[in-house]
Amino acid sequence: MAHSRLQNINNLTTIDAKGAGIYIHIPFCKQACHYCDFHFSTSLKKKDEMIAAIITEIGMRKNELEGQVIQTIYFGGGTPSVLSNQEIQHIITAVYNNFTVIDNPEITLEANPDDLSNKRIAALSNTPINRLSIGIQSFFEEDLKLMNRAHNAKEAEDCIAAAVKHFDNISIDLIYGIPNMSNQRWLQNVAKALQFGVPHISSYALTVEPKTALYTFVKKGIITAPSDEAAQEQFLLLVDELEANGFIHYELSNFGKQGYFSQNNTAYWLGKKYLGIGPSAHSYNGTTRSWNVANNMLYLKSIQEGKLPSEQETLTLSDRYNEYIMTGLRTIWGVAVARVQQDFGQLYYDYLIAQLQPFLDNGLLSFKDGIITTTRKGKFLSDGIASDLFFLR
Repeated sequence: MAHSRLQNINNLTTIDAKGAGIYIHIPFCKQACHYCDFHFSTSLKKKDEMIAAIITEIGMRKNELEGQVIQTIYFGGGTPSVLSNQEIQHIITAVYNNFTVIDNPEITLEANPDDLSNKRIAALSNTPINRLSIGIQSFFEEDLKLMNRAHNAKEAEDCIAAAVKHFDNISIDLIYGIPNMSNQRWLQNVAKALQFGVPHISSYALTVEPKTALYTFVKKGIITAPSDEAAQEQFLLLVDELEANGFIHYELSNFGKQGYFSQNNTAYWLGKKYLGIGPSAHSYNGTTRSWNVANNMLYLKSIQEGKLPSEQETLTLSDRYNEYIMTGLRTIWGVAVARVQQDFGQLYYDYLIAQLQPFLDNGLLSFKDGIITTTRKGKFLSDGIASDLFFLR
């Protein structure tokens, strides 16, 4: 039986100001994707020790979200689906043992198709996991090989076909701007996703990050560098196609049917508190940000010695203003100028209004009813626009 629909996040009154999220970073993958610069290891030798350390860290940090109830638990990575269902359950139990969790929280598992057999999906549907985020990336073999994905095109289709039988809340990832990907092939990818009836799609442009295999291949001329122009064109095709099929483009890279927005990610964009557990995981409490060491062995050693392997920074008023501008412009909720004036003061309000006009004149931003949002023309450029509006004095 499919999990019941989760609480409608589209109504912002459902987001409890005292709610928080927990992110669990699982730093293991079967193999390294050519484009990925996240922290992970392809060796699973320390998996048991890592799970024990993550559970220990949860206990060590149980007082950090005092007064907050946990609304979302998110398993990211890495590839969390390399863990067994029992291992995932042990971690969820540790969260419940150390924090107050709402009834029916959103609990997401990032998973790769090669880990999602029919039997595995059926078993997962009987765990507390109630949302799957599946890393499809493409339904075409040549794209998957170029990116060095661990699954093939058939596994991509088979796992979604099985997942929709057991889960109501499913998101899939797709990547656009892949070298030699035509607009026609991109639209076929989108059409295939729509065919399965999944209620949420996250989509990202292929980017060349330093210290990745893709960076080396591009530098050596083995692979053609992704084209910004092609990526922007495919992004706009995606927006038009998904909106025509009832999806709401609620954040730059995220599209959801009514009632299926990611509660975890929406909380990040709206500035809610969250705790990051595991190596390289980040945490935020409204005024400070901290991050764990991005090294599995150092993380394990620190936790085993009873120390938190993290660094911390206190955010200045300008930092918090800039983050609000960045996250606000990426979402349908935009930037509320009244909030800027109230939370950051007249200086920041005047600065924002003064910087705004060129973007309104160029049709990249809209300013209506006190809310600044990106236009269709400005969506793909939202991060660049935000950086131009940052307070840097």
